[in-house]
Amino acid sequence: VRLQAFGGGLVQAGGFLRLSCAASGRTFSRLAMGWFRQAPGKEREFVAAISRSGGSIDYANSVKGRFTISRDNAKNTVYLQMSNLKPEDTAVYYCVANETWPDFSYASVNEYGYWGRGTQVTVSS
Repeated sequence: VRLQAFGGGLVQAGGFLRLSCAASGRTFSRLAMGWFRQAPGKEREFVAAISRSGGSIDYANSVKGRFTISRDNAKNTVYLQMSNLKPEDTAVYYCVANETWPDFSYASVNEYGYWGRGTQVTVSS
């Protein structure tokens, strides 16, 4: 599976960004998708996940109410809409995929076998 993430950039605190991730190489509707992030000097952490159908969604507590994950299976793309951004959201954001049969969303880094290169999100105060 090839994952290409787009949409990172520099934004002021309180602003918004939308990340997109295009997947290829597998039937997209068979992939559970997610987003992780890693800030400098910190471990990679879970952000959001969505099941194959979009029927199951999970968020990290730190982004609940501010971030929205969605997918368009016709476009082989998953999105992360981020609003009310905070400086602590600054990180490299990674799109991830897990080829799976159950229609679950997964929050563990160990569940994902496919990782994109990441896109930088910087939030200035």
